[in-house]
Amino acid sequence: MPEVSVGLPVFNGANYLREALDSILAQTYSDFELILSDNASTDGTEEICRAYAARDRRIRYDRSEKNLGAARNFNRAFELSSGKYFKWAAHDDVCAPDFLARCVEALERDASVVLCYPRARVIDGRGVVLEDYGVKLNTDSPDPQVRFRGPILVWHRCYEIFGVIRASTLRRTSLMGHYAASDRVLLGELALHGRFQEVPEHLFFARRHPQQSVKALPTNHLRTVWFDPSQEGRVVFPEWRIFHGCLRSIRKAPLSWRERVSCYLHVGRWVRGHWRRLARDLIAAVRQISGFLFRPIGAERPL
Repeated sequence: MPEVSVGLPVFNGANYLREALDSILAQTYSDFELILSDNASTDGTEEICRAYAARDRRIRYDRSEKNLGAARNFNRAFELSSGKYFKWAAHDDVCAPDFLARCVEALERDASVVLCYPRARVIDGRGVVLEDYGVKLNTDSPDPQVRFRGPILVWHRCYEIFGVIRASTLRRTSLMGHYAASDRVLLGELALHGRFQEVPEHLFFARRHPQQSVKALPTNHLRTVWFDPSQEGRVVFPEWRIFHGCLRSIRKAPLSWRERVSCYLHVGRWVRGHWRRLARDLIAAVRQISGFLFRPIGAERPL
């Protein structure tokens, strides 16, 4: 059984997939398996995955018969894993050779750490560095309510989700939800279970390009369908799902009543800062339902 499992969920990622795979296979830490979870890609992704799997026995390739959405594909990559530690990888990002080694070292050294991630740099489609990413979430605090605050209330790009996570802790969470920004909620939930530690080296290179989901899908309504295609045409309440996900994370976590109350207060602050978006969800739902009610008899039902 490998010490580390790397899960790479992908859908039509042939453009950058080879570079991502090469960076993972070039890790100085070699005791890992690489799970490629293909969400029924229609470009050259399948051929690339099969070619890499044929020449490296650490690679396992799994392909869905239809597009199940990003959430189920991310979760499936984890469910297929067997390592003590787990890392998600994206088809368009690049990891420096010491990424796994430095993160595993930190996790082995301190049992209170549940997630370890390195500093990040943003690159463009050609791999040119655009900027250093330096948002701090204060997730190294010994206090769970302090750790929870950062992922939920501070603006960030969720790069930490691509760190190395204790698999035993990840199994205690709800994993990726079937809604936009569920990666942010998952980070908050993980923070309730333990500390995050940052490796003070730039070992993660996050690619920014026009085809990535945050660029191609500018609203949470559109991203929710990307997370779960079965939601297309339905009333989805994306902001309310984030709200519910935060509450569920707090309810499930091993907290004292004081810590739990403090976390609920953080969610209250999130609601105060997002009330317009929550209201827009309700307005959008009314319009969508009204469109169904006044649709001619026999028309396709959207709900």
